[in-house]
Amino acid sequence: MLGIDIDIRPHNKEAVLAHPMAKRIEMIQGSSIAPDIAEKVKQHAAKAKTVFICLDSNHTHDHVLEELKLYAPLLSKGSYCIVFDTIVEDMPDGYFQNRPWDKGNNPKTAVFEYLKILEKENIPALDGERLKMEIDKAAFDKLLISVAPDGFLKRV
Repeated sequence: MLGIDIDIRPHNKEAVLAHPMAKRIEMIQGSSIAPDIAEKVKQHAAKAKTVFICLDSNHTHDHVLEELKLYAPLLSKGSYCIVFDTIVEDMPDGYFQNRPWDKGNNPKTAVFEYLKILEKENIPALDGERLKMEIDKAAFDKLLISVAPDGFLKRV
């Protein structure tokens, strides 16, 4: 497992390293959209049999769209990219004070734009096939509570 965070705090790092599964967890500190970080992730994914992605960092449209462009092509077929906090689009306008994201500028708007890009462009996945993704409503419908409506993207 690979985790990326702009700031891995010492107490969090200690907790991860103390976990029984620590030897299976690699942490990278830096911006998820920085070219050097993205390259490290790509190299890691190239060695993996199955790639599953969770995006939960900066929730602005531009940031999430860039993460999708960088990381969605790494997904294995049948696997998921879960984009968290798509619920921001469904909340009242101005609900997230002191944050750069809000209605019209959030993970859900990025998801919808990325899916339009995939329809128009032939973007290759890591395995060489054309990247095709869809929102898996069934996965979301199984949950009683979620912050990711329309955020369960399945590679098909």
